[in-house]
Parts: sequence; structure tokens; C-alpha cells
Amino acid sequence: MLSLPINAQISRRTLLSQVAVGTGVALAAGAIGSHRASAETVADARRGSFGFSLNTATIRGQKLPLEEEVGIAAKAGYNAIEPWIEEIQRFKSGGGNLADLKKRIADLGLVVPSAIGFADWINDDATRRAAGLEQWKRDAEMVASLGGIRMAAPPSGAYNAVVDLRRVADRYRKLLELSVPLGIVPELEMWGGSKTLSRMSEIAFVLVETGHPDACGLLDVFHVFKGGSEFSGVRVFNGNALHCLHMNDYPATVTREKATDADRVYPGQGCAPIVDLLRDLHQIGYRGVLSLELFNRDYWKQDALSVARTGCAAMKALVEKAIS
Repeated sequence: MLSLPINAQISRRTLLSQVAVGTGVALAAGAIGSHRASAETVADARRGSFGFSLNTATIRGQKLPLEEEVGIAAKAGYNAIEPWIEEIQRFKSGGGNLADLKKRIADLGLVVPSAIGFADWINDDATRRAAGLEQWKRDAEMVASLGGIRMAAPPSGAYNAVVDLRRVADRYRKLLELSVPLGIVPELEMWGGSKTLSRMSEIAFVLVETGHPDACGLLDVFHVFKGGSEFSGVRVFNGNALHCLHMNDYPATVTREKATDADRVYPGQGCAPIVDLLRDLHQIGYRGVLSLELFNRDYWKQDALSVARTGCAAMKALVEKAIS
């Protein structure tokens, strides 16, 4: 288990009071450690706006090593990268040194504000849940070794099961408490196709019921559509309880019921009300990252750098429209 340096163990209120929101991405409500101040200065200071991140699923089909994806993110104009646990594990298993990769990420001007994992923390089966928590610890240590500060906590263990939201809140609280000494904050992720945590209202309920200062949500344009939530519902959130938004779009030709991840297109090339969403996010104080997450098979056949650049430019253009 990783331990935080003494100078990182300061109160949350002290840390938050020392960092002006306008200088970068807003810190998590329960940010742990002064290292997060430097790790989160990824927003566009001119606009006091959002940071731009590349979720590596966007170029997964090109089957590139993680260290090359890091270079692509930097060249394409991002200031953050959101890797998947399986890629970090593959890099490590192949003899890669996480400390060296952490340095490469920093040298390229990138940060790791979030990572994607699938540990089963939510399952009603106690044995599976306990195994999931052990997996979470291992995954969190790898993310922290790269300088990461958060990791997605999706309802992967309850995708086909309805779990009482009060029990979900209890389990999410335990996950948060477990994660404090690891230096990683779990982000409660919404999956539109899941039987549990498929709607923004469910995410909001669990965050409130959890009653933990680090509690935060992870939303996704496609999943808001897939789960049937109203995009304007984001207005009820506090911007400090959201730190990463998965960006994508969906064509008007697909229905909510039949839409799949493969239908995702570049932001602005579909019919999602993204400009309104970004405007609402900005108004509630959101200053997190916009992370491009696509699973488009056609994009996977194209040059990875070109895809990454196109996506970054698309996001920045939408931000300009929303809050210029």
C-alpha cells in the first residue's frame, strides 16, 4: 500500500482555500495532498475553463503501447491523459517502469486526472465484493505510481442487477475510505445501459447519501443519452463534485435503446446538446477535464494522431461556443 508524504497530509479545507479555481482545474472536494495542486493545473487559464484529456480507448484499435499514446496526446494538444488499467498493467508486465512513464508524462506537460478501472466494489455477493476491493487496491497503486489522482468506479458488478441505492452509497463510502491512504479518489461512474447507476439522478442520490467529502461523479455524454437522463439535470450538481466528463456524441439515426458504444462520434458531429451542457457545467462551477472517449471502429482504422487531433479540436471548438 502506498503512503503519502507528510507534507501531503494537510486538511482538505486548507488545500482548497489555497488554490484559486481560476488558475486551473478545480480540486476535488476531498482532494488529498498538496501534490494535487500541481497535478490539476490543466485548464485553459485564459478562459478559466476546462482541461482537455485523451481517454486512450479513443485510439485503442491502433494497438499502440501506452508510452506512444502518451506522446500522441501531447502532440495532439491535450494537457491530460486518461489511461485504462489494462494498458498500465500491460506496460508493467512488459517490463516497463512506472516511475519512468510518470516522468515522461510530466515532461510532456501532461497529467493523469483520471484512469479507467473495473474493480467490482458494488456487488451484492460479499465474496466477489471483497475480491473487487483487493483488485481496486492494486489498480489504485498503479495509477498513483503514474501520478494519477482518481479512478473510475463504475457499476461493473451490478450491470445486470438492481442494487438498492442505499447499499450502493454504503459501499461507495467504504471504497472512498479505503482509497484515502492510496491517494486515489474513486469517481462514481454512470453507465447508461446498466440496471444500477444508469441515470444522473441515481448518481446524485448516492453522492448525497454517501456523506463523504471526496464523493464525486463521473458523467459521459453517451451514457446520459443511453440512460435516458435529461442533460439539463447536470444543473443540480455542484461543480466541485465532478472532475471528469467523458466527451463524445451520437448520431440522430440511432435510438437510445439500440445505441452502442461503437456509435460514438466526435463531439459536435452528432445531435447531443453539448454546447448547452458545457454552458451549464461552467455555470455550476465545473472546471474539470473534458476527456475524449470514443469506441468508433472507423476511427480505430485511421491514423491515431489524426484522430486525437480531430477530437481535441472538436472539443475546444465547442467550449469556445459555450463560454466564449
